[in-house]
Amino acid sequence: MYAIVRIGGQQYMATPDSTIRVQLLEKEVGSEVTLTEVLVWSDGDNVTIGQPLVEGKSIKAEVVRHAKDKKVIVFKKKRRKGYRKKNGHRQQFTELRLSSF
Repeated sequence: MYAIVRIGGQQYMATPDSTIRVQLLEKEVGSEVTLTEVLVWSDGDNVTIGQPLVEGKSIKAEVVRHAKDKKVIVFKKKRRKGYRKKNGHRQQFTELRLSSF
């Protein structure tokens, strides 16, 4: 059993009792979120593909934590000009535990 859901403009594969990392959501830790943008729904035997969404299907998820991802180094350089610039970026994310399908 699985589903493909759209959260924040990105698509994620959801299975029961799994956790996924999504872009930062403005929800409290421990609160419940309902994911209604289901693109594909599979119950094992039948696969339903939405056009664009599957009607009447939703997934409930619990917000586990908010955190920052690993640091990504951004390094720019122009040869022979003495130009060097180094920046770092840590993307914030929300971890969701998918509970009921």
